[in-house]
Amino acid sequence: MNVGILGTGDVGKALGRGFVTLGHAVKMGARDGRNEQAVAWAKEAGALASAGTFADAASFGELVVLATLGVANESALVLAGPEKLRGKVVIDATNPLDFGGGMPPTLAVSGNDSAGERVQRLLPDAYVVKAFNTVGNSFMFRPEFPGGPPDMFIAGDDAEAKKKVTAILKDFGWGVVDVGGIESSRYLEAMCMVWVLSAMGTNNWNQSFKMLRK
Repeated sequence: MNVGILGTGDVGKALGRGFVTLGHAVKMGARDGRNEQAVAWAKEAGALASAGTFADAASFGELVVLATLGVANESALVLAGPEKLRGKVVIDATNPLDFGGGMPPTLAVSGNDSAGERVQRLLPDAYVVKAFNTVGNSFMFRPEFPGGPPDMFIAGDDAEAKKKVTAILKDFGWGVVDVGGIESSRYLEAMCMVWVLSAMGTNNWNQSFKMLRK
């Protein structure tokens, strides 16, 4: 499968490495097709990896991952071209974190809206699934914890898109918990804040969530 990654930060690199490890071809997109981080990542990741613009990555991917800063989603998607994402599954791995006041950050979008919902509104012809936003990038691929594989919570409106993302998550080593439509991104983005605050309180960022059932 061809995968487009929109974003050159730690999340985009971690997810890109995961897809390459699983044998998928990955194009990392940036505002500038000569972006040094994207070019260096592609060189390190090997023959299945390449770099280009946001638009290049959007066109290339059969599946596309949004891994920009959450507050920059709109500008990145405008540059990518919503028409290039028509009919595709888009994994939204972002959180709308505002670091203007330092640490801890706050959510720039909250209440009766979320970054996930805004992405879906910006991409009305794509199938947006919120995922990978409730854990640090170090554990996004094949996470190992003493209590067994952790769970990734997902949200999205299209059942088939969520099935596809669920299969990807299982390949990445995750259990999966589906919490409903894309409006549930409001709660998943808040879960990111729970993750951050817990990590700050214990000075331990090596953590993840798991749903326990009886």
